[in-house]
Amino acid sequence: MNERVFNFNPGPATLPLPVLEEAQRELLNYKGTGMSILETSHRSKEYEAINAETEALLKEILEIPDNYRVLFLQGGATMQFDMVPLNFLTEGATADYILTGSFAEKAYKEAQKVGNVHVAASTKDENYRRIVRFDEIKLSENPAYVHITSNNTIFGTQWKEFPDFGDIPLIADMSSDILSRRIDVKKFALIYAGAQKNLGPAGVTVVIIRDDMIARSNKKLPSMLRYDVHAENNSLYNTPPVFAVYMVNLVLKWVKNQGGLAVIEKINEEKASYLYEVIDESEGFYAGHAEKDSRSLMNVTFRLPSEELEKKFIAEAAEKGLKGLKGHRSVGGIRASIYNAMPVEGCRRLAEFMRDFYKRHK
Repeated sequence: MNERVFNFNPGPATLPLPVLEEAQRELLNYKGTGMSILETSHRSKEYEAINAETEALLKEILEIPDNYRVLFLQGGATMQFDMVPLNFLTEGATADYILTGSFAEKAYKEAQKVGNVHVAASTKDENYRRIVRFDEIKLSENPAYVHITSNNTIFGTQWKEFPDFGDIPLIADMSSDILSRRIDVKKFALIYAGAQKNLGPAGVTVVIIRDDMIARSNKKLPSMLRYDVHAENNSLYNTPPVFAVYMVNLVLKWVKNQGGLAVIEKINEEKASYLYEVIDESEGFYAGHAEKDSRSLMNVTFRLPSEELEKKFIAEAAEKGLKGLKGHRSVGGIRASIYNAMPVEGCRRLAEFMRDFYKRHK
């Protein structure tokens, strides 16, 4: 597989090579059925086994308590921007949103279309260079829920610790750092994540939801927008994204085979350290966007002294098989997305290239 590159794209992102190879082996004939999983009915015993096993695996790996369900939905995290307020922001209630990046802002704007929304804290005026401090959070009088985004792919910031609001439900968009580290699921009433960064391919969204939140689902909504309907039907209310769930299943088995989240977390810390070390030792040549105490382990963002040098950096890196490094237009510069499936060697190679480029252009 020498033709494969190191893929630093922010999403859809790199997938573990063993997962791709397993899917390739099973693509034409899934477990002796004589057909591809792409052709398999979602009502078949083969797919129902995948569906049940995938929920069980995620519960095991994340140590999800028994009073939570795992749902496999569609529409990406963007659909959750709507489903969350439609189900829980009832008439007369207020929802609190903490803004730490572009997708947190998008979730907030969607909720505004549904009901009363309060910005409990924001770092927008600092171009989202950091995560808010706990003492900056000012909740409304009685929030229906508090919404956060755990990792901000565009700006390269990440919550290191999560706030605790007691009985107020905490809801988190974890699309870009789920499975990257150990978390205490009990702190959250609902977690959602688009699969295309750490879980699998685009096409399925994982929702981890507590039983009491399922019971609170808005019964006036169309069925496809209700969490309780999807829970009652084990994510099979409509035809699910069969292949995407199958791929999530394989990724979860890969995570487990790596040694689980304790091992994955250490590897992710090691990978990020190679890049941040170069940034810090470059005397400002590489200027990190995120403040040090908010740095993401998933998305490393930085600028060079000029846009001309940034274009040269991206082009030369691509020639060396280091692709997908262009930063988002709202930040510019360089963004290295180093999700779970990015090998350690990929970060070592990028760090080596960064040092070489610095020596040639400082």
